[in-house]
Amino acid sequence: ETVTEHPGHVLVYSPEHRQPKWTAHLVTPDVVTGNLARVDTFLNDPLVPANGNYFDDYWFSGYDRGHLVPSADLRWSRDAMTATYYYSNISPQKPELNRGAWAELEDWVRRTVRYGGGRVYIVTGPVLEDGLPVLETPKATHQVRIPTRFFKVLADLDGPEPKGIAFLMENGLNDHPVISYAVPIDSVERLTGIDFLAAVDDAVEDRIEAQRDPKVWYHEGDPFFGEMEPIPPPLPRGMFNTVQAKHHIGNVATICGTVVSTRRTAKANALYLNMDRMHPHQDFYVTVWDHNGPNFSYDPETYLQDRKVCVTGKITVYDGIPRISVNNESEIMLWEEVEH
Repeated sequence: ETVTEHPGHVLVYSPEHRQPKWTAHLVTPDVVTGNLARVDTFLNDPLVPANGNYFDDYWFSGYDRGHLVPSADLRWSRDAMTATYYYSNISPQKPELNRGAWAELEDWVRRTVRYGGGRVYIVTGPVLEDGLPVLETPKATHQVRIPTRFFKVLADLDGPEPKGIAFLMENGLNDHPVISYAVPIDSVERLTGIDFLAAVDDAVEDRIEAQRDPKVWYHEGDPFFGEMEPIPPPLPRGMFNTVQAKHHIGNVATICGTVVSTRRTAKANALYLNMDRMHPHQDFYVTVWDHNGPNFSYDPETYLQDRKVCVTGKITVYDGIPRISVNNESEIMLWEEVEH
């Protein structure tokens, strides 16, 4: 395989699929201070002869030109940013992915660098397989293949305790929080046949490639610090996780998740229990009106903090976020009391 080096990133290109097999770059604290504007002009890669101008292949194809190395990761250097707009760094991504969960994942990476203060090694790529469909437009001529999945591998080798994690997403809608798509690095290696950390000491490599704990990547100051993964389905009959709550608006249902933060407002005379994600990023929350406080034998604000619970009631919406208003403690069950 030929490794092509550009300012800010390297890549291996797949002529058969008309896109990179993988890209690698470092996200450094410079990402915090870099303020260069986007280039927004896609270019042929002068160092990859098999790479072409795929404008006609993408135009009205229904797919975005998805960056594997995000330009925002390299906004400290004009040359490095420009190189991210080479078609050798582009794969077909559905808008639901590119502008949704994938963009959120890229932001997640930058936050861990910003608030952690260290650098993170990143390898990104499509899952390339035989028989992938091609972009079809009236002027398409290059047979650009459409991956069904994408991966991003992270390794922090500079910190006091080296760590690793990977993410795997479908090329479409991924509507759970980013951390729900975390997987061990070695699972992506088995899927792709790529050895991502070949230069790392074997003992360290084996240890970090088996990890998939998103919590160790958060740092104080990160507005998402403390978020939890929604309980993966299937849940017990009649129960749903916090992401699924939006599909049951107007109905009585039981929603399960972890109380990650509480918020009391005198103006509303209410206590809010944010489940799985903190305000204002929560997918679902519980309201306990002050006048219902005497109906509890415990203080919900302190007793339920950091506990996994299931809440039953009618799901309504306020400011676009599903919620349940509870009247008494019988409508809240601890997860360990649920029959699994």
